[in-house]
Amino acid sequence: MSEDNQKVLPFLEHLVELRKRLIIIIVAVVVGMGFAWNLSNGLLHFVTKPITGETYLTDIKKQVYQEVGKRFPAAYKQFELEKAMNAAPKERKLNYSAPLEPFFVQCKISVIAGFILALPVVFYQLWLFIAPGLTRKEKRMVLPFVTVSTVSFCVGALFFLVVIWPVIINFSLSYEAEGLNSLFNMSAYINFCLRLILMFGLIFELPILMLLLSRFGIVTYQFLARNRRYALLASSIVAAFHADLITMFVIMVPLYMMYEISVWLVLLFGKKKPVEAVAGEGPTGAAS
Repeated sequence: MSEDNQKVLPFLEHLVELRKRLIIIIVAVVVGMGFAWNLSNGLLHFVTKPITGETYLTDIKKQVYQEVGKRFPAAYKQFELEKAMNAAPKERKLNYSAPLEPFFVQCKISVIAGFILALPVVFYQLWLFIAPGLTRKEKRMVLPFVTVSTVSFCVGALFFLVVIWPVIINFSLSYEAEGLNSLFNMSAYINFCLRLILMFGLIFELPILMLLLSRFGIVTYQFLARNRRYALLASSIVAAFHADLITMFVIMVPLYMMYEISVWLVLLFGKKKPVEAVAGEGPTGAAS
């Protein structure tokens, strides 16, 4: 058998293995979608709650206004903060313009929720795909990998929904004025939300990815620490694909923070360089 054929066969075997893992993942997501279908209306209600203006930001704003009223009563009256503090939440609803639009939106929510429910299967299949390249000791880390990866993605998604999403919607509603009212389209609103849920879930996976690459010897602590400026630049570029300044900021900051966490995780738990390699990087190695 020629050398080219010997190279092609392992490549085809990898493709077959990848197809097998992808089929299992798709089946798991479909099953998860079935479980999530009945939860989709509740999830839709949860993500649309910020458009009423009643969020954790409302409580913070009331506390700030109360402090201003106690310390600076003149400014409190001048800017009519009492009126703003006691303003009733507005009745806002999503709108749709196509006959089957709500149905397709429900499908999208169910798919994303089903994917999140299937995350343990997704990460387990990913582990099985990369397992042949791991040592026997590293293969025993499958349960921690699946658990930590699933929890990290869910924490990232919840962090976005609970902390970041109300900020984005509140910023959007701040542009309302006399003659200018918000009229959110259902598909645009949900698509924007679901895209950011996935993005924040993946952002929180960055430390685990870097730790894995370190265990494979692909990246080192020195490499990550030396390229912080490029990580900040990359975070800015990723954030720049979003239209408004607030969304850019709330994506860039967590993304770079996850990079910093990755640097320290690799330092503590990454693959250590052999003593000979470290010695070779000294003055003698530099001179050569």
